[in-house]
Amino acid sequence: MEADKIRESIKRSSQELFRKFGYHKTSVNEIAKKTKIAKATIYKYFESKEAILHSLLMDYIQVSVDDLINGDSPELDEETHLSNLIMKTCRLSYTVCNEFIGWDFIRESTNSQEFLRNLSNELEELLVSSFNQIAGSMRKHSGYQQRIRFLIKCSKNIVFSFAFTSVSDSDVRKNFVSFQKEILPYLVKAAITVG
Repeated sequence: MEADKIRESIKRSSQELFRKFGYHKTSVNEIAKKTKIAKATIYKYFESKEAILHSLLMDYIQVSVDDLINGDSPELDEETHLSNLIMKTCRLSYTVCNEFIGWDFIRESTNSQEFLRNLSNELEELLVSSFNQIAGSMRKHSGYQQRIRFLIKCSKNIVFSFAFTSVSDSDVRKNFVSFQKEILPYLVKAAITVG
């Protein structure tokens, strides 16, 4: 196998195992067995299991961010577009945690919380840069990028606090609805209003 094929095979096997058993319960030995390669070969391409997860998530997030940015109708006003973008981003963040890592592991592990924080910061950078690419048709005024970054950061922190403090998925869903109806409109208005 050539290098790219081996790398993709490792990622594909890892993704299947992470989804089936969770990140924490999947070992590098199991990944090697499923990929039908030696454990040492995995370390030739990825420095750790966390690096495999990071690579998977960044692939998933990049595709999802492109869909997020380009998914809305161009006729939407700036406020509606931003609200839609934030809600899709929040759902994406939740899905990443729910499907790939597992909330129990995140709540229990300081390392996974730090990993999630770094991943979340990378997602924020992707969103800000992607949004700036399409903001040409929208207002570009002094401080606009800082306000968009603030909007994304606030929304992200609120949503993660829901996930970390909620007891069940239904609690998380209720909090999402509450955030969307009661908090997000004010955050978006503050981000796009020229002071």
